Amino acid sequence: MKKLLLVAVVALMGSSVVKAQETRFGVKAGYSMSTLKYESDLGSEESDPMHTFYVGGLVEHKFGDKFGIQGELLYSPLGGKVVIREEDEEDPGNFFNLKSKTTLGTLLIPVSAKYFITEGLSVSAGASFGIILSAKQKTVFDGGLNIPGIEIGAEDETDVKDQTNTLNIAPFVGAEYMLENGLFFDARYNLGVSNLVKNPEFNETSKNSFFQIGVGFKFGGN
Repeated sequence: MKKLLLVAVVALMGSSVVKAQETRFGVKAGYSMSTLKYESDLGSEESDPMHTFYVGGLVEHKFGDKFGIQGELLYSPLGGKVVIREEDEEDPGNFFNLKSKTTLGTLLIPVSAKYFITEGLSVSAGASFGIILSAKQKTVFDGGLNIPGIEIGAEDETDVKDQTNTLNIAPFVGAEYMLENGLFFDARYNLGVSNLVKNPEFNETSKNSFFQIGVGFKFGGN
């Protein structure tokens, strides 16, 4: 009888351990607001935000009720844009506009440690390892002279992948709230630390940071 009770206790403990460690897969998508920060011997400048998206999948593994790890595979066209407008104060008919947009087609591999404040609410910290698959810069210029019928303008798109480093590392912090049915909402801020300029001549650096907010669904679990 004692042996039977011992076997039952061991089986129950083993069942509890299995339940405590839980692996779930999921999908997610959402909005990204991305910027580029430029620095060189000549000064520094931060781009205007580029509004874009991300989409991909994830796997989450929980160790007990409080701790877990999560890995993801996402795609996002990150980057930034610069808008310059100059106008003659004395003659507003004389002006020019310059718009430059850099788009970095990036495969993101975020890895994070998670702490569960409650069963549904968690905070996380980790790093996103971005692999830049493509890099393009589109420039649009237009201007005007206060002369009827005379306008100037040009548009150009250049492939700058050869001038751009492939790896973009961005540490991040974030938070997530998941409902009982597996639907979740999350947000995180990624701070770019990698210099994306491949061959700087004047100590140029270009770093990509981005904020993400989105929704997803996790399959499995209790």
